[in-house]
Parts: sequence; C-alpha cells; structure tokens
Amino acid sequence: MIVVTSERIAGKRIVRTLGLVRGNTVRARHIGRDILAGLRNIVGGEVHEYGKLVAESREQSLDRMIAEAEELGANAVIATRFTTSVLMGGAAELLAIGTAVVVEDE
Repeated sequence: MIVVTSERIAGKRIVRTLGLVRGNTVRARHIGRDILAGLRNIVGGEVHEYGKLVAESREQSLDRMIAEAEELGANAVIATRFTTSVLMGGAAELLAIGTAVVVEDE
C-alpha cells in the first residue's frame, strides 16, 4: 500500500478514486508515564514517555486507515493527514485520514 501526503504519486496515475478513508485511536495517559514525564518537566529535555505514546497512536491510526482502504480495493492512499483532539483530561484522539485510490504505472 502506497501512502503519501501529496495529491499525486510520481510515476503513477490515478485510475479510480474510492473515497475517504480514516483510522483513529483514542489513548489515555498512564500514571507511570505521567510521573516520569513530570520529572522530565522539572529538569527539561525530551519527554520520551509521551513521544512513544504518540508514535504508537500514529502507527495504529495509520494501520486502521490502510485496512479500510484495502477493504475498498485501493492500492494507495493520497492526501494523507493526521489530526488530534483532546477528548477529556488525559485522553486524546489521533485520526489519520486520506483518499483511497487505485493507481497504475504511467
């Protein structure tokens, strides 16, 4: 599955547009990670605990979007975007969206 943020894929032409696809995940912070992150906040530096949480969320959202595209018969997703929203204190949604398409070599 080719996944790009652009509207086109070099060397390919879009032969069919299948529509919007999305994948999301909602994650809550973990008390253990919060304690470590709080300590890092005092001394400064990268908050690895939250970085890992965001990376895992991004991959899960992307995997779910790809699965939806595959169900439609797509072999590529163009115009991929990520967005986040806070649902409540300590919980957030990460959403991946894109357009499922069928592409062929030019």
